Amino acid sequence: MGLGSEHLRKELNNLIGTGHLEVIMPDGQRMEFGQIGDTPHVVVCIASRAWLRRIMVDPSFQLGEAYMFQGLTVERGSIFDFLDLIWMNLARQPGKPITFSHWLRNSARTALRRLYQWNDNRKSRSNIAHHYDIGNELYRLFLDGDMQYSCAYFPDPDTPLDKAQKYKRKHIARKLCLEPGQRVLDIGCGWGGLALHMAREDGVKVDGVTLSEEQIATARERAANSPHDSDIDFRLTDYREVSETYDRVVSVGMLEHVGYPQFQTYFDRVAANLKDDGLALIHTIGRPHGPGANNPWIEKRIFPGGYIPALSELLPAIEKAGLTVLDVEILRLHYAETLKAWRERFMANAERAAEMHDETFVRMWEFYLACSEASFRHGEHVVFQIQLGHKQTAAPLTRDYLYTGEKTAKRDHLRRTG
Repeated sequence: MGLGSEHLRKELNNLIGTGHLEVIMPDGQRMEFGQIGDTPHVVVCIASRAWLRRIMVDPSFQLGEAYMFQGLTVERGSIFDFLDLIWMNLARQPGKPITFSHWLRNSARTALRRLYQWNDNRKSRSNIAHHYDIGNELYRLFLDGDMQYSCAYFPDPDTPLDKAQKYKRKHIARKLCLEPGQRVLDIGCGWGGLALHMAREDGVKVDGVTLSEEQIATARERAANSPHDSDIDFRLTDYREVSETYDRVVSVGMLEHVGYPQFQTYFDRVAANLKDDGLALIHTIGRPHGPGANNPWIEKRIFPGGYIPALSELLPAIEKAGLTVLDVEILRLHYAETLKAWRERFMANAERAAEMHDETFVRMWEFYLACSEASFRHGEHVVFQIQLGHKQTAAPLTRDYLYTGEKTAKRDHLRRTG
């Protein structure tokens, strides 16, 4: 065995205390870690010494590359089982020291995020196209019928995905305290599902904006086939170019694409677009443990230019924009369950995805969905729902209105406090 093998043995001996991991080395030798006979039991194979060195030098980037290009294969279990085993053991050792080289790479990535995430209008369009304009048919393979590509809302893990996404739409609409005839701005409207829901269920008029040409085409087609077509306007527009004011502003799963340097611009625009007595709801993936650096593999392969924020990075921008935080709800394991459903649906349609793209693409997306699920399941990421307004009285004083479903109670409260 070379130095790389000994290094790997030392690292995994220190890490794996729960479960059973076998690693088949390039020379055929098997190394075992954890408790033999314990579950989960995962077996992985490293194809060459070159891949071993690459993984050891920069695992946060090279592990995804290795799975994509078959430098690492899973002989027993799945790539999710492997990542879940690793994350489960990392969670057992929250104070585990990291190597100097790992610290140095993360520090450099954090320091350079202002450069890498400077998203002007041109770069924003390119970044969005990289992920969202790869074909709507791919997304139909694993999303729910309404094509909701954001965290669903699960009363329990057995809730079917379509129903959980319906609960999510209702939960957001209730937080907006919608009333018939109001105008709503949907920043990052996706394929139009939330806008159509609000127009249909709450009688509001919605302007939805996105930079994805594939999304806007589908959203417009859906609106044209809806009896509420006249109440919805989908625009291929950067959020920074919207000048009108609205009774309500909603943004679901879009703030993650803005990039760290644009947080102030984003909330300044929300404040400018929101009427004085208006209400906004921002739904975003977030970091529960403070600021950090992007995963470099996700940044290169999946979401270029994006950044998942900590609350400590968002609140100063919100305050400077002159907005008041009315409520913050943390959705924890909801996205883990959403990603589990997406991953299972995607893998059930892997052959079709390979026909659309190729096997390497399928492995890339499987790794993306698997590592994302593991990160949410083990508490590295959560979802923030931040309710904002210019006035304290823009929302009811308690959360009762979210669960009773009584619009009359909301209207009476707003009359009394407004």
